[in-house]
This record gives sequence, C-alpha cells and structure tokens, in this order.
Amino acid sequence: MTDARVPTIDLAPWLSGDEESRAALARTVDQALQTAGFLLVTGHCVDPRLPAGIRAAAREFFLLPAEVKRAYEAKVGARGWLGPGAEANGYAEGTETPPDLKESLTFAADEAFADPVVRAEWSAPHVWPAEVPGLRPLCEEYLARMAGLEKELLSLLGYALGLEPDFFTRHMDHPTYGFNINWYPGTDVVGQPEPGQFRIGPHTDFGTVTILDRQAGKGGLQVYTEAGGWEDAPHDPTALTINVGDLLARWTGDRWRSGRHRVLPPPADAPAEELMSLVYFGECTPGTLVESVPAPVGRVAYPPVDSHVYLREKLDSITVG
Repeated sequence: MTDARVPTIDLAPWLSGDEESRAALARTVDQALQTAGFLLVTGHCVDPRLPAGIRAAAREFFLLPAEVKRAYEAKVGARGWLGPGAEANGYAEGTETPPDLKESLTFAADEAFADPVVRAEWSAPHVWPAEVPGLRPLCEEYLARMAGLEKELLSLLGYALGLEPDFFTRHMDHPTYGFNINWYPGTDVVGQPEPGQFRIGPHTDFGTVTILDRQAGKGGLQVYTEAGGWEDAPHDPTALTINVGDLLARWTGDRWRSGRHRVLPPPADAPAEELMSLVYFGECTPGTLVESVPAPVGRVAYPPVDSHVYLREKLDSITVG
C-alpha cells in the first residue's frame, strides 16, 4: 500500500509546531481519511515497553486451560474473556462468515455514571484475571495514555475540518471506550480455517477513532480501498495505526471513510504464527447525538443517532449464537 493512501504522520508538529506545520499536517490527515480511513502515527510518546509488558502478561492468561479462563467469560461488549467462536465481525456488514479465529480480553471505561442504567451497561466493574496480577497496572497505565492520545487526535481532526478545536472533544467529558487484547494463535490452537474464515472478518469499527498497536505478520491486518481492493496494511514498529469508525464517518457526513479492514487467518506457509493486537476503541459520552456536519464539509446527511444506541446495536450484531 502506498504512503499516499495510508501515510505515516508525526504528531510532534501538532503538539508543539507552528501554525504552518499544523496546517500542513492537517491537510495530510484530511486527504488520507478521505481515501482509506487509516493513518500511521508516530510521536505519540507511548513507551514501547508498555505494550510489550501487556502482551507478555496477557499471553500468560491466554495459555491457561480453558476451564480457568471460563471463570472470566463475558458477552461481547462487556468486560472479561471472549473465547473462541464468540464473535464474527463480518456480521456487522451483513457478511456471513464463520466465527473469528481469536480470543480476547476486553476492558472498558470505569466512569461512575450517575444514571444506573448507563452505569450497568457501560461501566460495570472490571474483571481482572487473578492468575496474572501484573496485567492490571500495565493496562491502567496504557489506557490513561490512550485516553489522552484520543483527545489529541480528535482535536487535530476537528482542526483538519476547519471546525472549532473542541468540536469533537466537547463530547468526551465522560466517554466510554472499549479495549481489546486480541490473541491470534496458530492452527495448533484454532485448527484449520474454514472457507471464508478470518482471524477477524471484514468490517468497519463502530466508534470515533480506533488506536491500534499491532504486530506485523503474514496473517495480519489488511485494509480495503476502492482503488486497490484488499491490501496488506503498512507497518512501522514505532507507529500506532489509527482508523476512523462509523460514528466519526457519520459525523463528517462521509467526508472521512470508516476504514474497512480484516485480519487474515493463520497463513498456510506459517501455520504456527501467533500475533497479538492491543485495540483501543474511542467512544463518546453516553447520550451524545451524532449529527452530520453540513456541506461543504460533509457529503451525506445521515439521520441523527444516539451514539450508544448505535454502539449497542453494532456490538449485538457481531455476537455469535
């Protein structure tokens, strides 16, 4: 995939550059999000030892016997363990695929919402595996960094559209978020893939921006563009992968694409390949009304949607069984 479709941008000019540098960066971001809906971002100030520590601790959990992990089993969108066969992300776009070839540990916001219904739905207590006590402090530090990075990105995105600097971030006073640690083991664990089966089936994400720390692999991330179809996503070990989700695409009136992507199954020539991704799904404060920005910025006027009604419908749609 060419740099023009999924460019690597350095956040340093946004954080501390002059107006000319910020404007040039914003133009690059705007153009990239109109084509693939993806960016690679450096200058994010996340120490690589932090995601490495999370992967090591999470792997200890994933290698536990299934009967131990079942004590932490959760539904899609909740906190805990999603075992094999729990999700089929292709369902969200109407694609009938076999279940995704992965396991996940899932966490989310711990905001003390006043509304008991919102609190029960979107900030239930976390379930931290007792067998790997080192995971919790690592994830808490990582999530604090992701929350700060998300707000910086949304500020940059508002600026790139010529809108108020807080156009998106003012809807982030008490946001929820989702955080998945996705484990993609080899065929020794998941078996031979069925026809049309992926580690994660083709889909778009549901929220505002997704921040992905991923590993390169033959059975890794692919991005879809109209110009090139499915192509391997570019990888830079120092960069985070950022993509637009459905809510942000609707907000921008489809000026920016909700980045369609998939994760390939274990490759036939490397069946034991094992990968792990850390996926932070940015969301809004519950009850946010997402309304399309009018022309000339926006291109399509979608009906307004409640952000979290939309999210719940999408999460339910990918649940298997």
